[in-house]
Amino acid sequence: MNTNATLARRLTTADATVIGLGSMIGAGVFAAFVPAAQAAGAGLLIGLGIAAIVAWFNAAASAQLAAVYPVAGGTYVYGRERLGPWWGYLAGWSFLVGKTASCAAMALVFAAYVAPAGWEKPVAVLGVVALTVVNLLGVTRTAAATKLIVTFVLVVLVGVLIAVAASPVVQPVQISFAHSMDAYGILQSAGILFFAFAGYARIATLGEEVSNPSRAIPQAIMIALAITAGLYLMLATTMLSVLGPDSLAASQAPIADLLIASGWGRATGLISLTAGVAALGALLALMAGIGRTTLAMARNSDLPRWLNAVHPRFRVPHRAELALSGVVIAVVLVADLRGAIAFSSFGVLLYYFVANLAAFSQPAIQRRIPRVINVLGALACLVLVVTVPVAGLVVGVIVLIMGIPVRLLSNRQSRRLSDHDA
Repeated sequence: MNTNATLARRLTTADATVIGLGSMIGAGVFAAFVPAAQAAGAGLLIGLGIAAIVAWFNAAASAQLAAVYPVAGGTYVYGRERLGPWWGYLAGWSFLVGKTASCAAMALVFAAYVAPAGWEKPVAVLGVVALTVVNLLGVTRTAAATKLIVTFVLVVLVGVLIAVAASPVVQPVQISFAHSMDAYGILQSAGILFFAFAGYARIATLGEEVSNPSRAIPQAIMIALAITAGLYLMLATTMLSVLGPDSLAASQAPIADLLIASGWGRATGLISLTAGVAALGALLALMAGIGRTTLAMARNSDLPRWLNAVHPRFRVPHRAELALSGVVIAVVLVADLRGAIAFSSFGVLLYYFVANLAAFSQPAIQRRIPRVINVLGALACLVLVVTVPVAGLVVGVIVLIMGIPVRLLSNRQSRRLSDHDA
């Protein structure tokens, strides 16, 4: 088996865009709006705007970097090439631990909507196993499955918006922003909602599998982000105007509550199914991206070299995928959903902080955006990190420190193997 083989370029711009959409939509619509409303009330609309702007800053940096470094690994590779090995490792390790928490969160969201009471954990584990098999069969299978999921979810969500707009029984709530202008609450909602935008990172991590990556990856990132931001804005405005900030903050299933308020209560079962499917779509794309970053880090001996393997038939990083599956299952069995989201936001914001610094260091010939955008993006990431709940910050710092011996031991193992081969 060739452990140094490259991945195959089998994805189009449309495929990459859909994988990004699948990563974002499942997380945002069904997991982020309620805690954002709890933090900021009607001010979540401002938080949504801030999150979208920060996401655009980061997406612009990622697109600029991906056009020059179209290989698997995303910001891990960019940080390593532009800033040095430890900066790259900081980005890669932050991505791995943060997005592993996201995988567990999405598996739990899936199970919460579709599993019988008391069977949530086993169903979540089953979902992880099933999607691992899909990823192992090849990236084109991943893209095909994600296309089906994204199409289904978008059709249902657009249908909900149309049903609410056309309903004669909806009684719009008068929204008052006067009681929602707490600056910290708005920033906290922005940090929560940023979690819902972070899926475009998966597009960059697939850089080694996209055809014509210097053009396709920047296009896919911006298209996916624009579609997601537009959908989120329509949904957030509709939720607030129909349910009101207080009811939204207390809701267990805000999309279903929208249908009930519109006289479509019999369709709430469809929403539960859609939420479960959307969470699966996010989980599928997340696992694909983490596997590629793990492969890239193992190639450079920042993780054990055993993980540097591409399957000779399916052209996927199968050892990385299997290792990830095991870790995600372990986290699922002990995870707290809210804590997983907070920890994920911490890791992803650090990841994009490094991306902005790396993009800032690029020479003029490689630039697509002014350097001031990179400065604003880096500062925004640090500001939003501060809004992460204290527990998420503490766990995040501890896990980052744990990453130091992991890299040192992996590098030592690599040197021993090299000396043995010599």
